[in-house]
Amino acid sequence: MSDQPQSRDPDCHAPETRTLPEPGVPAIPFVNWVGLRTLYIKEVRRFFKVQLQTIWAPALTTLLFLVIFTVALGRGDREILGVPFNSFLAPGLIVMGMIQNAFANSSFSLLVGKIQGTIVDYLMPPLSTLELLIALVGGAVTRAFCVGVTVWGAMWLWGIDVSPRHGWAIVYFGLMGSIMLALFGVLTSIWAEKFDHAAAVTNFVVAPLALLSGTFYTIERLDPIFQAVSAFNPFFYVISGFRYGFIGASDSNLTMGVVVLLALNTALCTLCYGLLVRGWKIKS
Repeated sequence: MSDQPQSRDPDCHAPETRTLPEPGVPAIPFVNWVGLRTLYIKEVRRFFKVQLQTIWAPALTTLLFLVIFTVALGRGDREILGVPFNSFLAPGLIVMGMIQNAFANSSFSLLVGKIQGTIVDYLMPPLSTLELLIALVGGAVTRAFCVGVTVWGAMWLWGIDVSPRHGWAIVYFGLMGSIMLALFGVLTSIWAEKFDHAAAVTNFVVAPLALLSGTFYTIERLDPIFQAVSAFNPFFYVISGFRYGFIGASDSNLTMGVVVLLALNTALCTLCYGLLVRGWKIKS
């Protein structure tokens, strides 16, 4: 045997060793972007798998509303706020479909997990409470905008003037309205213990507020008492502001609508965050 030391092959490298973080030091810094994106994609794929029910069916229902009310009330070149009745009606129907589907999507996520016993899929991944909330709301808002774009395209093909005039109003009120109902849906899914509870909120809270929000009429023609009641309906500010983006006219104070929706969404987000942190009706 040779006493000379064997030369080490320069191409051979010692295996790299991973250094584990010190105890108490988070392995995922600040935001878990991978987990957040994964949960968001899961929520989007869930409603896209049944898009005939979650996107196209709501769009068809909204178009039927437009046809029925246009035929019943829109004859004789009737105008409201200086535009034809169908042009007045269309934006309200678009955003009403958006916010209702945002609620339907987010109110289903955690509830079905609790009923089927798969809620652990939301609680065990390394996601913070805020990341979980953002993913749930993001999926609901995505569905809302899918429905809104579909309805807008169908109305445009129908020959209705739905040309945008104020893009900021369309984006702001459409987004804030969808976020508001998405957060309310998360709150409902936290509270509800069965599908009947979520259906009760839909039928006795969401649907009446949406239908009595000025979608089919202007509140200027209401009795002063009912005008004051409408001022406490957040749906009214969403629909009125969104309509302003298309027809350039509104029957509400836009500044007040901006402030009310921002404050309400902040309060709903804080409430949902606090309940998720506590695990109220979610963690045993």
